[in-house]
Amino acid sequence: MDKLAKIYVAGHGGLAGSALCKILQQKGYTNLIYRTHSELDLTNQKAVEAFFAKEKPEYVFLAAAKAGGIVANNTYRADFIYQNMMIQNNVIHQSYVNGVKKLLFLGSTCIYPKECPQPMREDALLSGPLEYTNEPYAIAKIAGIKMCESYNIQHGTNFICVMPTNLYGPNDNYDLETSHVLPALLRKMILGKHLQKSDFEFIKSDLEKRPIQGLDHTASEHQIIAVLSKYGIRDKGESVEVEIWGTGKPMREFLYSEDMADACVHIMERVNFEDTYDNNLKEVRNTQINIGTGKEISIKALAEMIKQVVGFKGELYFNTSKSDGTMRKLTDVSRLIKYQWNEKTELKNGVKNLYRLLNE
Repeated sequence: MDKLAKIYVAGHGGLAGSALCKILQQKGYTNLIYRTHSELDLTNQKAVEAFFAKEKPEYVFLAAAKAGGIVANNTYRADFIYQNMMIQNNVIHQSYVNGVKKLLFLGSTCIYPKECPQPMREDALLSGPLEYTNEPYAIAKIAGIKMCESYNIQHGTNFICVMPTNLYGPNDNYDLETSHVLPALLRKMILGKHLQKSDFEFIKSDLEKRPIQGLDHTASEHQIIAVLSKYGIRDKGESVEVEIWGTGKPMREFLYSEDMADACVHIMERVNFEDTYDNNLKEVRNTQINIGTGKEISIKALAEMIKQVVGFKGELYFNTSKSDGTMRKLTDVSRLIKYQWNEKTELKNGVKNLYRLLNE
C-alpha cells in the first residue's frame, strides 16, 4: 500500500477499527477516510453504493460489525445475522464494483465448530456444528469469508479474510450486560475496589461515563449498591464479592487490539489472496488467516491477574450454576507465523494499559 493511498476503515469507532486507524497512522498512512454510523448506515445498500461511487477508496478494512457477548448474541439473534450480513454484502460488493485494490475482512474465531480440535486450524471451518449461542453471528462471518473467496475466484479481486481471537483494548465495551469477559471483569473489580472503600465519588464518575441500565452519576448510594449487586458486585459487610459465571476452568486466548491491528496492516502490506491457498488443489477454501497469540489462560487465572493489577482486596465468587461454555478456544497461528508476525503485548501488560486508561 502506498502511504498516500486512500484507505477506508469501516467501523473506525469500534475496538478493532479504532486500533486499525491508530496503527495505520503510526505507519505513515495519511489518507484515511471513515464515516460514523449517523453519516453512513452500512446496512443501507443505496447509501453504501453512493459512498463508494463518490470516494473511490483504493483499500478497505472491513471492521464494522454488530458484536457482543454471550447474552447479547443469544438474545438478539436476528439482529446479529441480519445486520452483519447486510454490512458485509454492501461493502464487499461495492469494493468489487468500484475496483478496490485490496480488502481485508475481519471475522472471528467463533466461526469454528463448538467441538473443534484444539488449537483451531483454518481447515476446521464447516467441519462440525457451531456453538449455539453465537450461531447467527458466526454464520454471518462464515458467509463473509465465502463471499470474499467467491468474488476472488469469479472476479479476480484481492479480498483477504482474517479471524482474530478474543480482543481487548482501548475503546472496548464495558457495558456489564453486553461486554466480553475481560473488560467485564476489569470494570467489575475496579468498581468492587472502590465500593469496598465506600468511594462513591469514583463510582459516580464511572457511571457518568458508562451508565448501568440508565443509572448514572445522579443516582443515590442505595440505587448504586442495588444495581452493582445485580451485576455481581456485592457488598458483604466486611468485604466485597465479585461474581464470575462458571467454574473458572475454561481456557481462553486474548489478543490486544493494537496487536491485532498491526497484524492486519502487516497482512495487507505483504499477503495476497493467491498466497492463502495451495495452487495445486482443485478447490479453493479455508483461505482465512487466524490472528491470535497461540497462548491460553483459564478464566480463574485471568480473574486473579486482573484482581492483582487492580488491587482489589475482596473475594472472587465463581457461580457454578452458570454454564462454562466451551472449555477451550485456542487458535492455531502457524499460518500467521509463516507470514512473519508475532504478538507484541503480553497479556498482563495489556491489562495494565487498560486499567490505566479506565482510571484517567
